[in-house]
Amino acid sequence: MSFRFMRIIVMFDLPVETLENKREYRRFRKFLIKKGFLMMQESIYCKLALNQTMAGLIANSVKENKPSEGLVQMMLITEKQYARMEYVVGECQSQVIDSDDRVVIL
Repeated sequence: MSFRFMRIIVMFDLPVETLENKREYRRFRKFLIKKGFLMMQESIYCKLALNQTMAGLIANSVKENKPSEGLVQMMLITEKQYARMEYVVGECQSQVIDSDDRVVIL
């Protein structure tokens, strides 16, 4: 069995005009954090998946929990593509939690 690590990147732009909109925004953001997504930028979260099958399951759970209003976009890329990301402004912060160095395969 081969493993091809994938990254799921979720980008969202949700309205926060009414109390209900704010509640849905907080619920969706908390859902992403609870499922293990890490914040890359404001409203952009990513998660490492073991293979394409797991990435599909994670993507389905995001679809099931999306807010009723606003824009939610997902992108699935390989870990190799993610590692080639260029930082145009700022600096790359290397954290062990955001790399596959500590992935435990059971």
